[in-house]
Amino acid sequence: MTTPDITPDPQNQQPPVHHGAWQSLLNCTWRTPLGLMGISVTTISITLLVISLFAHMAGLIDNHYASIFTFLVLPIGMLFGLVSIPLSCFLHRRGWFGATLSADHLTINLSDPKHRKTIILFLVLTVINVTLLAVVSYEGYHFTDSPYFCGVVCHKVMDPEYTAYQRSPHAKVSCVECHIGSGADWYVRAKISGLRQVQAVFQGNYSRPVPAPVEHLRPARDTCEQCHWPEKFHGKKVKTFISFSNKDQLEPSVQEIALHIGGRNPVTDTFEGIHWHVSNNIKVQYQPMNDKRTQIGRIKVTKDKGVTEEYTVAGAEESTHEWRTMDCIDCHNRPTHVYDDLEERIDFGLLSKRIDPNLAGIREDSITVLKKEYTSRDEASEQIVETLLDLQAERHGAEFVAKNEQSLITSGSFLLETYLNNIWPAMNVTWNTYPAHMGHRYADEGFGCFRCHDEEHSTNFGKVISQDCALCHDEPN
Repeated sequence: MTTPDITPDPQNQQPPVHHGAWQSLLNCTWRTPLGLMGISVTTISITLLVISLFAHMAGLIDNHYASIFTFLVLPIGMLFGLVSIPLSCFLHRRGWFGATLSADHLTINLSDPKHRKTIILFLVLTVINVTLLAVVSYEGYHFTDSPYFCGVVCHKVMDPEYTAYQRSPHAKVSCVECHIGSGADWYVRAKISGLRQVQAVFQGNYSRPVPAPVEHLRPARDTCEQCHWPEKFHGKKVKTFISFSNKDQLEPSVQEIALHIGGRNPVTDTFEGIHWHVSNNIKVQYQPMNDKRTQIGRIKVTKDKGVTEEYTVAGAEESTHEWRTMDCIDCHNRPTHVYDDLEERIDFGLLSKRIDPNLAGIREDSITVLKKEYTSRDEASEQIVETLLDLQAERHGAEFVAKNEQSLITSGSFLLETYLNNIWPAMNVTWNTYPAHMGHRYADEGFGCFRCHDEEHSTNFGKVISQDCALCHDEPN
């Protein structure tokens, strides 16, 4: 049998006052520590949430920590407070805070003006809370899916990838469009994976550098091919390579080559060229022999009539790695997070005159400056220009440096910009940390086309995967 909630009169002149069920229920929200905390947290969270939301929409706040506080912390506080209020009444009714509440049944009498006002107030507050949470949830959803959130919130970890992304051909494409794509399934997977990554950041046990997540990416047909359609690839693309040498900084070597982009030939209606590998009537599968996929063991090619050819290489039977169906990412492994090649970047500086080509030895010295190991980006910012001046002074003397100081400082500033766009010592990101599989520039390291096109992968009947240059390119017409 429960004890009714009775409040004695302060003067002891009146008989004890018995509270009804409704009044007892409302009183418990501020008569218990949990209820009082719930009211306080809810009020503070809602007030700050309204102010912060207005400030964000008006563009008055542009800070990722403020965004986290607005879209993640405050809604959690608001929900916690709202749940705490009825929970405090439930616990009070069970006698957790001393005397139990009256066990009288709650009744709603719409003919009673007090009941009507209470119900109206409850409905109005409920609509306000639900609307506010809906708006914040919507804005929070977009905030957590934004490139700003992906690149800035985990600043130290993602700074290299975010910096490369901002200058890439896909800088106007949101991160989630490639890493997640449409649909709830992959969204949930990504958010669960994100929680593990956040835990790794807090614990400090994340990978340095961040590995390329090929095995976790959604198939390219669900992402890349929403914009890039292999059915419509055709013809050739002429690519020009401009390079200098340490012996000649003034006259560049120019090489032009035509790439067979491939796709469906509009005349023969057959697939050909580079993008033959991802055409609709061809399925290419392979089994790598290492985690980086720089050594390929077995390859299966299934053609439109269901005929499958399997190519193997010595040692392929020892591989325990999973088979993978080839798609865009197997060649375009750096489609967005593109890092510069050291010598290419210096040659661009000479070509654009941001590095003065008239300074003898400047190309070789620039390579030396950028290859030097600095302990931090701050140290590099302090030393790069000075190091270039010292190298030129050793080469030509102090008088030469004094005469060409401004030109050397301009050249050094370009080298510093190049360094800061590509090197992060704290994340072990340096030159050639993320080689590209495009072409065969890094073939000696196992990257590029020659992983398969090596004249060594063969079928049981002696058919090999050709390394013939004409398969992919020729001289421009």
